[in-house]
Amino acid sequence: MSRRREPRFPLQSVLDVTVLRSGIPDTVPGRSVNLCERGVGAMLAQELVPGEAVAIEVQLSLVTPPIRTRGIVRYQDKLCSGLEFVGMSADQRAAIRKWATDKEKDKDKDAATETKLVASPNSAMSASSVDAKGQNPKPLSSAASRPRKKQFAIGWAIVVVFVAFAAAVFWWRWNRRWEELESGLKSPATASVGKPQARVSPEAMEKLLVHRVQPTYPAEARQANLQGIVAFDIVVGRDGSVVDMHALNGPEVLARAAMDALRWWKFEPYRVNGEPAVVETTVAVEFKR
Repeated sequence: MSRRREPRFPLQSVLDVTVLRSGIPDTVPGRSVNLCERGVGAMLAQELVPGEAVAIEVQLSLVTPPIRTRGIVRYQDKLCSGLEFVGMSADQRAAIRKWATDKEKDKDKDAATETKLVASPNSAMSASSVDAKGQNPKPLSSAASRPRKKQFAIGWAIVVVFVAFAAAVFWWRWNRRWEELESGLKSPATASVGKPQARVSPEAMEKLLVHRVQPTYPAEARQANLQGIVAFDIVVGRDGSVVDMHALNGPEVLARAAMDALRWWKFEPYRVNGEPAVVETTVAVEFKR
């Protein structure tokens, strides 16, 4: 039997989780999977630690402001996380209840509409054609039923076009926001990156590394028994984020997996003459069974 005391509702939305580690806030992006008043299930870009206190920001819809609250990591399996809300205000709980109620109403409305559309449009006409004396129903005129069929077809076509348009707009906005998040287009450092001002030794940059994400070992690489060290030339922006990278060796499947992890690495800004600078360095990512 499930231990959940409240129903959860599917929610595919952008979600940010901020963790305080060694006194440094670390924001982990991800996507929500489901939501209720007590917590949220999510897929995150890195693993969290059960019992860890976090700050959560989740968007219920495109027309409402995001909900920001504190939470605790209650479940963690690879990149799947279960987060319990802590200290949520009454207004925030009311917003979730209203969103859940609207979700249920939309589901019931869709089911009712589907039932009406499945029912025969001629059933009411057939019943009304029986006279008061219980005589056999009169045959319906094909000429009379033709306009009704045409109106039904037009109404159904309008509904389909509207739903398809709304779904396309929502999907476009969702994918655009997620692609911007993954590619770092929102980062000021990415927008202002220029030619690297200096090349820094790997040892010096290793001391400035404040956040490292381990790569996921690809299944095809395990099956092929591929392992080893993949080296990269990377460019680190003024804010310490990795803004460009180029693999120097290794199989393509390992290089792609390493690049997916490298984009989340974070360094303390390297300074030239006391000012943050764009620099180039070399890093290595190891894959071993």
